[in-house]
Amino acid sequence: MYGSAGAVFLDRDGTIVEEIGYVTTPDELRLLPGASSAIARFNSAGLPVFVVSNQGGIAKGLLDERELESIHLRLVALLGAEGARLDGIYFCPHHPEGSRIEYAVDCACRKPSPGLLEQAAREHGVDLEKSVTIGDSLRDLQAGRAAGTKTVLVRTGNGRGLPTSIPEADWIALDLSEAADLWLDPTRRSTSPKTGTTPPTS
Repeated sequence: MYGSAGAVFLDRDGTIVEEIGYVTTPDELRLLPGASSAIARFNSAGLPVFVVSNQGGIAKGLLDERELESIHLRLVALLGAEGARLDGIYFCPHHPEGSRIEYAVDCACRKPSPGLLEQAAREHGVDLEKSVTIGDSLRDLQAGRAAGTKTVLVRTGNGRGLPTSIPEADWIALDLSEAADLWLDPTRRSTSPKTGTTPPTS
């Protein structure tokens, strides 16, 4: 339990690891540059770090929960090898268009609904109003807003294609490392515009 402390809620694909669509085997995981060091900095600051991830591939029959567990064990190992730690991984296996009937439901845990964040907060005593949600898609930000957290959009993964001004984002960062800079430095937060860092031109 973390008392009334805030936490960091991270999307997985496109935020911590490369966005490739559905990850179905551990070997497909590739950490994004700087992701592990950013998480290690949150760890050093005493902030619990939780992954909150839609995993609709389970509903679509692309993998099962045991296979997802092996993927997440690999994620924990990759981060641990670089000195970073996760305090929990929460995922939604549902998708309303899934082929597996037991998972083809509308649920309260699939982002943009806030169920995963609320579950983590209940189980770990986290103050959502002191927390931040960081992700590469609008549904990540919408889930964070619905849960009552602050939000940071990262320009990795799907975030590369989003507009430079996002109403759902309190800040926009180039990547998870810059998002950590913002959240860990209140002075930087107060002086950074909501539109944050614009994506580099190609």
